[in-house]
Amino acid sequence: MAAEQEGKEKQIRAAIWDLVEPVIEAAGLELIEVEYQREPHGWVLRLFIDREEGMGLDDCARMSRVLGDLLDVNDPVPNAYHLELSSPGLNRPLRRPQHYNKQIGQVIELRTIVPAGSRRKFKGILLAADDSQITLECGGQAHVIQLSNVEKARLRYFESQERA
Repeated sequence: MAAEQEGKEKQIRAAIWDLVEPVIEAAGLELIEVEYQREPHGWVLRLFIDREEGMGLDDCARMSRVLGDLLDVNDPVPNAYHLELSSPGLNRPLRRPQHYNKQIGQVIELRTIVPAGSRRKFKGILLAADDSQITLECGGQAHVIQLSNVEKARLRYFESQERA
């Protein structure tokens, strides 16, 4: 049952991504991540958006109105939810190949879906990235990880700054 629910949530996130990304890009912004999950106060749909010069509160408020209307009209979510828009922050999620490409040389952490070698959790320096895989140096050893096997990844901003 939990796997079935997780599958439904993944489908909803994908449908939302496909729906909102063109609108976000038309506004000169980038969609970084879509989260849809149950929290103590109910379901939350959280969209992380960004742009090169950074996001302001006014940007989030404006896009919240636009995207709220878009989601209301298209109704991709089967139940009531709270919509939240946010900047991805310093420890931003990494989801797409271009997100990884921007962070080469930085410290990232990730968890895989199935073990890569003998482990699922990695933290190290991102050495390379392409459309299908990344190379991560952890403790002096290089690990090649398929992007299709990455469950969750994010930048470790302060650890990256300590290296600089």
